[in-house]
Amino acid sequence: MTTARGRTGRPPLSEERKAAVRLEIARAAVGLFIAQGVAATTGEQIGQAVGVSSRTVWRYFPTKESCVRPLLSTGIEAIAAALRQWPPGRPLDEAFDGMWTADAGLAGPDVGALVRLTRTEPGLRAVWLQTHDEAEPAFARALAERGRLPADDVRPAIWAAMLNAALRAAVEHHAHHVDPGSDAARARADLTAALRTALAAAAAGIA
Repeated sequence: MTTARGRTGRPPLSEERKAAVRLEIARAAVGLFIAQGVAATTGEQIGQAVGVSSRTVWRYFPTKESCVRPLLSTGIEAIAAALRQWPPGRPLDEAFDGMWTADAGLAGPDVGALVRLTRTEPGLRAVWLQTHDEAEPAFARALAERGRLPADDVRPAIWAAMLNAALRAAVEHHAHHVDPGSDAARARADLTAALRTALAAAAAGIA
């Protein structure tokens, strides 16, 4: 008579831990891309930077450029959550007060350097544009929920497009005009100022 054997090896990772690993990989990839360029960076190096194998890196991401997506996606989720909680009648800028200094927020570390790389790295540019394409429906759902608007109301989609374009323009303007030699605190302050300007411009057209 045989007995059933329990599962051996490492226990499966929780969804929360998987998300944390993806984010760790993303941050490591961005750091390496900035330091030595995309072409010179390998999956093995990215994995070593966070203590995982290259096999784990490729399990989560199809290409090394796509490794940066969790950082950008985290920003989308944070923005959508802020929009849902934005009180009617209050300035849009106030909805993002808690995000200006958060690493996962709008003004996170290395944003400018990463976006500058998208000018010369087609793979990163594709990820950047695709992320913004995915952001619009997320923002539209949040704005519709905030306003308790019906699914067939086109206004949330229009507002989301305005907000998305404003945020992208602000980040790209910052990335291409800030002094790359600026210290981290100054770069964050400059990016925050650009984002506040973008939010004010977008808010003028959002009810």
